[in-house]
Amino acid sequence: MGKLAVAALRGVLVVLLAGSLFMQAVMVPLLAVDMNGLRPEYAYLRTPILVITILGIVTAQVVVVCVWRLVTMVRRGTVFSTAAFRYVHIVIGAFVAAALLVFALAVVLAPGEAVAPGVVLLLCGVVMAVLGVALVVLVLRMLLAQAVARDIEAARMQAELEEVI
Repeated sequence: MGKLAVAALRGVLVVLLAGSLFMQAVMVPLLAVDMNGLRPEYAYLRTPILVITILGIVTAQVVVVCVWRLVTMVRRGTVFSTAAFRYVHIVIGAFVAAALLVFALAVVLAPGEAVAPGVVLLLCGVVMAVLGVALVVLVLRMLLAQAVARDIEAARMQAELEEVI
């Protein structure tokens, strides 16, 4: 990975992390204040929506931090090691957690007439998309495992060759 690509990706990650922190510090409190004005029959939605929103932002932050660590490993040339699996596993878990949070939001919004049924169906589609991303990362994890195994095998063969010479 070139230095320019690493710098560009890190720039994007910084913007994403700053944006998520802004969401936590400013937008979520504004949403909470705005939700104080809900009609009484929908007041029960306030707490679950706020909790799901906060946890969703946290899952995004976890992914950003793990990707940052993986990019650092790429830059140092250590990504093809078992240490990278920890971050990949956390990313997969964060995407699964995000899918569960979106599903929880759909479940919270489904009863009654707080939102149209199409919105709930749309949220279920988002759940499938997020789970799809988790599966893509899982496939990439399998590719990383193969690369790590080949790297270990190459190092072993190099050591044997050096013994012979």
